[in-house]
Amino acid sequence: MSFSLVASLASLITSVLTWIGLPGLFALMVVESFGVPPLPSEVILPFTGFLVAEGTFSFGPAVAVAVAGAVVGAYIAYAIGRWWRHRITEIGFGRLRLEEKHLARMDRFFRRRGELTVAVARLIPIARAYISYPAGTAEMEPARFGVFTTIGQIPFTVALIYAGLVLRHDWNALIPYFDLLSYPLIAVVAFLVLLIVLETMGVLAPGWPPRRAPRAPAPTTDRPASPPPGSGSP
Repeated sequence: MSFSLVASLASLITSVLTWIGLPGLFALMVVESFGVPPLPSEVILPFTGFLVAEGTFSFGPAVAVAVAGAVVGAYIAYAIGRWWRHRITEIGFGRLRLEEKHLARMDRFFRRRGELTVAVARLIPIARAYISYPAGTAEMEPARFGVFTTIGQIPFTVALIYAGLVLRHDWNALIPYFDLLSYPLIAVVAFLVLLIVLETMGVLAPGWPPRRAPRAPAPTTDRPASPPPGSGSP
């Protein structure tokens, strides 16, 4: 994301929050959590904190509205992932094609680690906006999804709004730090996505540390025994 794009998004976000208020905050967080188009919560929430410091918003309502918007956006992404479940098996090339057995492995992964995966991903830039899609595809239980999305969303929201409140006019000083932090986080997210994909495709066995999945035994065909040489039929 270039600086000009960040600046343009920041201008849009600050205008919406300034002129529309808490309904604008709710709408921005829905879009941010939905992930399309990408809106940085690292701009939305610190500027919200600045408006809290200026007396435009109160801290508690601002946190509640931001969390509610994020959870609604996450549920929209979850619903799309769930609706798309049996359609993604029609997409792919050669071996790079999801099949029902791969979806079954994804289901098992989210049954074992879904709560932790969703809660932690809500704390990570970029990943937070897109974890809801695979959770929906894996048909994670909706109530559990909402609970753990909220658990992960609250500390992230409180921390960034409070940071903007403390920094006041210097709220945008946080943006470069998030840019620096994004690189290792993106690497971690890419590794986890690759790990999930390889487990889903059956290349790696489920569990930690990563290890190759055992080869399936080759199918055997029973052939009638050949008569010994020189033997004739009666």
